[in-house]
Amino acid sequence: MRIRAAMPFVATVLTMFPDAFPGPLGVSLIGTAWREADLWRLETVDIRAFSKDKRGFLDDTPAGGGPGQVMRADVIASALDSIEAAGRPLLCMSARGRPLTQARVKAWSKTSGLIVLCGRFEGVDQRVIDARGFEEVAVGDAVLAGGEAAALVLIEACVRLLPGVLGERASLAEESFEDGLLEHPQFTRPRSFEDREIPEVLLSGHHAEVAKWRRGQREAATRERRPDLWAAHLANQQPKGRYKPSNQED
Repeated sequence: MRIRAAMPFVATVLTMFPDAFPGPLGVSLIGTAWREADLWRLETVDIRAFSKDKRGFLDDTPAGGGPGQVMRADVIASALDSIEAAGRPLLCMSARGRPLTQARVKAWSKTSGLIVLCGRFEGVDQRVIDARGFEEVAVGDAVLAGGEAAALVLIEACVRLLPGVLGERASLAEESFEDGLLEHPQFTRPRSFEDREIPEVLLSGHHAEVAKWRRGQREAATRERRPDLWAAHLANQQPKGRYKPSNQED
């Protein structure tokens, strides 16, 4: 039986390059949930269409001087005002924004959708960000040529959490960041690959031992790769009593 949302999650993207979408959002289960099941919807708004310049220019030189161009506040405002916001969060993809986190993604996935502005050039005139209440969001500590790739990341992260999109809710429970830890490594057939074996515990059939091994792997990966997450995880455990890593004995 096909699941159909009464009010689908609607992602509206304000961009200079509508052809960049749907991209990866149009394939696999996420694409099926959009094109066939109508669990979510994707809309694009071409910002260039709202330029009053006959050549479609929507940028100008930065006030105070400096290299590059800046996207004009009046053009972006006109593009935004052309759509029905319906209380959806307004997000602007920007390297200077707050980091994208799983907690924020989960919160946004429970709304009616998102409106995402893709910046270009040196950025967006701050006045339209402030006047319209955009929240700036960064997908990582790196600078991109524009916000389109970042918008794809943000939207996919939200849409995959919608009921019915991925099917198995249990598969989401032990993913990276769900409880402050990174995910454990995964293995499948063949049993041996280039002299590397699947860990014996995963073939033992002992569910408790498997769970313990996976927990230990998650802790080790987090300590090694994301000490910031590990420190936050330990801090969150303190109110619950003495924290004991899963690979330590009483």
